[in-house]
Amino acid sequence: MSSASPQGCVRGFGVGALLAASFLDLAYASSMGSHTVTVALPLAAGLAALLWPAARRPRWLTVPVRTAVPALCFLLYSVGSVAAHRREPFGPGEAMLLLCLLFVAVRHAPPRWALVCGALDIAAFLAMPVRLFQMWLDEGVLSLMLVGLALAGLVTGLAGYLRSMDYRRAVAIAETRRAERLAIAADLHDFVAHHVTGILVQTRMARMLEASRPGALDPVLAGIERAATEALASMRRTVGVLRESDGPQPPERRPGGDLAGVEELVEGFASPAHNVTLLRDPAVSDDLPHEVQAAAFRVVQEALTNVRRHAADATEITVGLRRDGDRLEVSVVDDGRGGTQLPDAARGGGFGLVGLKERVTALGGELHAGPRPGHGWEIRALLPALES
Repeated sequence: MSSASPQGCVRGFGVGALLAASFLDLAYASSMGSHTVTVALPLAAGLAALLWPAARRPRWLTVPVRTAVPALCFLLYSVGSVAAHRREPFGPGEAMLLLCLLFVAVRHAPPRWALVCGALDIAAFLAMPVRLFQMWLDEGVLSLMLVGLALAGLVTGLAGYLRSMDYRRAVAIAETRRAERLAIAADLHDFVAHHVTGILVQTRMARMLEASRPGALDPVLAGIERAATEALASMRRTVGVLRESDGPQPPERRPGGDLAGVEELVEGFASPAHNVTLLRDPAVSDDLPHEVQAAAFRVVQEALTNVRRHAADATEITVGLRRDGDRLEVSVVDDGRGGTQLPDAARGGGFGLVGLKERVTALGGELHAGPRPGHGWEIRALLPALES
């Protein structure tokens, strides 16, 4: 029997609170003799804007529309009641809806629209006490408006802070992906250079054999064909992610790593506190394409780095390399509970997995990272393993 996630519980509680507060507004309006339909229409517009499922939301229902239209409905309701000198109530449902709409506008609307929609939401929020008391300069009304302005300021500040954090994370992810593309480009250069150099050497050998031993040309020509095919395959598998210009400066070269390097990583990571086991399927050969071996090396490297950063209390770490049909499965599993002695600044921002996913998907592979049942963490990658 599965339990609901904390996020789902919080969302369900929030939806329930909004609906309950809106019904309370309707009951309060009915007790004061107000037209229930007049109160219900702006409440319905606000609830629809907030609770309409994103997957079923029409394309025209953008963030500016969702946050501006309900605010305009509430504002017109207040202006109309003041113009008609008719006292109309307000309640917690309307206040909660307008503050939620203000939060959505400031955090998610395009910059110019965020200012316009946020101003409309604040104006509608501050107009509520005026609608009830039918006066602007009354001491009680001014006090309520000051409290409302403070609440609106807090919501605006929180939404603005989260918006800036979203922007910083988006920039960091973009930079991580760009750096990974540069690394892939460097690896691609090394792979193709390796094969093209082999083609050049074997071509010269073929020219020398042409005159002296014509019968020995077939193996040499077969090697040339194989090297050329592998060079083209390496380019085809990785060049798809290099869509943007990387500037005139060449990237810093770094070794791509291979399956032999995985064994060295495991040996170097082992310590009295960490028992690291490498389980390598005999069917996993060293003849896999270079970029596949480099990706496998990076998966293990990133996983072991994350153990040091986030699960220093792990005692058993298992690294697996095995064939799964025509794919190579790379897995790193630990039994850590999240203990670490590293300071916060040394734990990283979680962008290593972003670059790793970029590399794995560039090869047509899949990457999964997540907690294990009970405790521990697992990183698992499936890579194409057609031998060269």
